[in-house]
Amino acid sequence: MPVIAIIGAGPGLGAAVARRFGREGFSAALISRDQSKLDTIAEELTADGVTAVGFAADVLVPSALEGALARAAAELGPITALQYSPLPSRDYLKPVLDMTAELALEALQFSALGLIHAVRAVLPGMRQMGAGSVILINGGTSVKARADFAGTSVAFPAESAYGEMLHDALKEEGIRVSQLVIPGAIPKLQLPNGIDDVADRIWGLHAVSGPFRTMLIPLEDGRE
Repeated sequence: MPVIAIIGAGPGLGAAVARRFGREGFSAALISRDQSKLDTIAEELTADGVTAVGFAADVLVPSALEGALARAAAELGPITALQYSPLPSRDYLKPVLDMTAELALEALQFSALGLIHAVRAVLPGMRQMGAGSVILINGGTSVKARADFAGTSVAFPAESAYGEMLHDALKEEGIRVSQLVIPGAIPKLQLPNGIDDVADRIWGLHAVSGPFRTMLIPLEDGRE
């Protein structure tokens, strides 16, 4: 059974993506910091017919993140798809004049370095299979800086640059690397089917080759 690992899994988008991939025969490895919350989400997904297991880890702790992905692969099988979508701390949304070097470094560790550790944990298995996907979920500051969201304006572009380089380096190996930019809070975007539309888009990024970056909606229509 193919496996999607969702880093930053929660009851909203993470659960919706697990259900969408579950309809395609995937099991879901749910990764975030709170094991009890993950267990609750996994129970709800199981009741919906999706095989799902939670593995607690903090993306700021590389050994914990790598260990969670290793446990997921051992229990569920090799990771076929990796979604990197941890929710940034509100501290990363401070104005630029309030941003310290320490906070900028933490934001980079959270977004860019966390992704690098996650990719290096799952990539050997994907290359052995000759297939797989890595999907980055980012806000609008990945493509346009905002002085009032300084941390993500520094960190998301670094994450994006790494992802785009991976896209170019791995496309001949059958491994898709893509980014979905969501410029605003999903409930405010007035999508016809809400969060399920986003999950459908993410499934499409896994299933069909395409460009590195996809905008969920035009940047000017969003708020972030």
